[in-house]
Parts: sequence; structure tokens; C-alpha cells
Amino acid sequence: MRVSAIGAAALLLLVAACGGRDNGGSGTTASGQCQGQQTTGITDKTIKLGGIYPLSGPASAYGDIPKGIKAYFDYVNAEKGGIGGRKVEFVVRDDGYQPPKAVEEARRLVEQEQVFALFQTLGTPSTTATWDYTNQRKVPQIFVATGASKWGTDTAHPWTIGWQPNYVSEARVYAQYLKQEKPQAKVAVLYQNDDFGKDLFGGFKRAVEGSGITIAAEQSYEVTDPSIDPQMRNLAESKADVLLDITTPKFGSQALAADARNTSWNPLHIINNVSASITVLKPVGFENVQGVVSASYYKDPNDPTWQSDPEMVLYKQKMQQYAPGADPNVPFFTFGWAVANSFHKAMEAAKCPTREGLRDSVRSLQGVKIDMLLPGVTLDTGQGDGFPIESMQLMTFKGERWQLFGDVIDTRKAFGPLTG
Repeated sequence: MRVSAIGAAALLLLVAACGGRDNGGSGTTASGQCQGQQTTGITDKTIKLGGIYPLSGPASAYGDIPKGIKAYFDYVNAEKGGIGGRKVEFVVRDDGYQPPKAVEEARRLVEQEQVFALFQTLGTPSTTATWDYTNQRKVPQIFVATGASKWGTDTAHPWTIGWQPNYVSEARVYAQYLKQEKPQAKVAVLYQNDDFGKDLFGGFKRAVEGSGITIAAEQSYEVTDPSIDPQMRNLAESKADVLLDITTPKFGSQALAADARNTSWNPLHIINNVSASITVLKPVGFENVQGVVSASYYKDPNDPTWQSDPEMVLYKQKMQQYAPGADPNVPFFTFGWAVANSFHKAMEAAKCPTREGLRDSVRSLQGVKIDMLLPGVTLDTGQGDGFPIESMQLMTFKGERWQLFGDVIDTRKAFGPLTG
């Protein structure tokens, strides 16, 4: 995203109106029209953000996301003067996908690093473990990297908000697809035994109620399990004609591999978006994942459709420049770029450059265009709607890449609003 000089100037004028930051130390507040609002972690020249990711452990594949975010911020800092004249510092912590560690790192970022906001805490369990703390401290927990539906329906945690499509809406998309293509489908379900897996699975069960689609078998796994092979063998015995694969990357690869090895069972394999990255499929062998179905909402850097797309061209150039050695065709980098751009837009739109200003901005997004999202997908939030993205498009794996099919599905319009 190119920052306009007018937008930057307007934000700088607003800072002056708000009196800037009281440099008296921690817990600083604004003056002027933003009087009393929190300015910890933000000055007229800098914004300090903190992210928490599983850089190690069973979900370490997601460790690519902050690299894409950092490349975006480095590009904006070096070539655009930062966001509204402020250079962004992005501090990343590793929680190993362990909720207690996430709490520890959140406290460190807020109390020691004095960050302005937590930008991206990854995972439903880790974010669930930290959101009471961040909301008690009134620290924005922005665009968390998890699609749990509660981030958008809960009213007791106004400082926390998601970004990606919620798991219930994603489940609705798969249910609609099966109703059209396999209206009598017998579905075997593999799911992670935590809030993430239960959210998507629960959404799917509700979405197929009253239809000819039935759940033939279900198996859960723990993130500490070394393998899901026993679960896959049990599911295969059901002879279901659809496998709904609700997994994180390590187990997504295992499920795809187990499916490929079992030549006597050939279900339609639907894998959830969070494990649809090329980095999950490639180790299994592309020849073994043909016809797998998923859904997405942002542009795939491997798709030639976007070869000449201005944002994709810019992204690949800047990834090479600011993240040398990183393969820009890894979609988790693209995800990071898109969510960083979303933060940029939300921060520019904030009426006050304060924690309260950011909190309010992300909950009043109207048709905000992010160039890395699929055409027709925008950021929209408002009263009673805390879900920035609720549109997705189905895709199937052919050859060596995903191919989109059908239209972008706005789940708000197709299924009605999601409420708590």
C-alpha cells in the first residue's frame, strides 16, 4: 500500500492536536482532543508493536508470518517514512504454541517492552489465555492470528479483535459446497482437540443440520501427539466419501500423507485454510494432493493469475529486498504482508494516535481495501460486527498450485450475521 502524503500529513496534524506523547515514562497519556488516552509505546516518531508466535514447537510453520510482517514494516519505514511519520518497531516473541508461555510473553511485551499494542498473537489457545490480561490492562490486541468466532462475538473483551475469516464462517462455506456437490455426503472429521478445532467442527455440524449430509465418524488429536495415523485409520473404516481435515500445519501434512498412503479409501479431502499453505502440501508430494479442496481470502503468490498484479509485484520485490533468503512464494509471508498492511490502514484511520484510537478504529472499518486480499474481499466492522473479513473463495489443488473456483462468498450475506 502506498501511503498518501495527504494521509500522513493529516495524521501528523492530529498528533499535534492531541498534544503528542507525555514523555514522562510508562503509562503516558495524550492531551488536547485526545486527553487522557493512552500513549504508551507510541511517540511522534515511533510505534512499538509486539507479536507472539510459535517460532518453535508443533506449529512452528507459522513462524513465517512475522517475517512477512517485518518485511512490510521495514519497507514502509525505509521508503514511506513509516506510518503517519512514525517508524514501526516490531518485537516478536516465541511461545512454542503453549498458552502459559503466551501469557508470560504477553506480560513481558506489555510491562517490560512497553509496546503500544499486541499485533498478532497466534493461535486460539494462546490468544484465549492472554485476552483477559490484555483487556484488563486496556492494551489493544489487534488482528489476532486465529479465526475463532469468539473474537468477533464476545462483548467483554473490546480490546481484542481478529482479522482472518472466522472458523464458523469457513465451515459454512464447506457445508454449502457439499450441499451443492455432494448433498448426501458422509463426512469423516479429523479435528484438533482445542477451541480451534471444536469451533470449526461445531460450525460445520450446525451448517449441515437438516440436510442429507451426515457425520460418519469423528476423531480428535492433541497438539502433543506425535502422529495422527491411528485417527486416520479409524476414520478410514467409516468409508466416508468426504474427509474434513481441521488441523494445524504439522498434522495437516500428516493427514494428507496418510490419506495418500491408503489407496483403498479415496474421500474428497477438504483441508481448512490454516493448513492450506504450499509448505504443508509440498512435503506430501504434489502428485498426492490433487483435488484437495480448501478456501482462501488472500492472493496466492504461486498463482499466475497475480503475476502482473501491482501489489504482488511490489510484495515480491520488497520481500527479496527486506527478507533476503526468504521464498516470497510461501503464502504465510503473503499473509503477514496483508495483515501488516491492514494494521497500517487501521492506524492511519484512527482519530487519535492512542491505544483507544486504535481500538476504536479497528471496530469501525468500512469497505477498507487491502490490495493483497482477493478482489471483492474488504475489511468491514461495525456495531455488533467484530469480524474484519468474512468473505472467502473455494479453491482446489491442481498441478502444483491452488486454483480458485466459483465466486467470492460473502458469508454475512449468504448465511446471516454470526452472533455469540
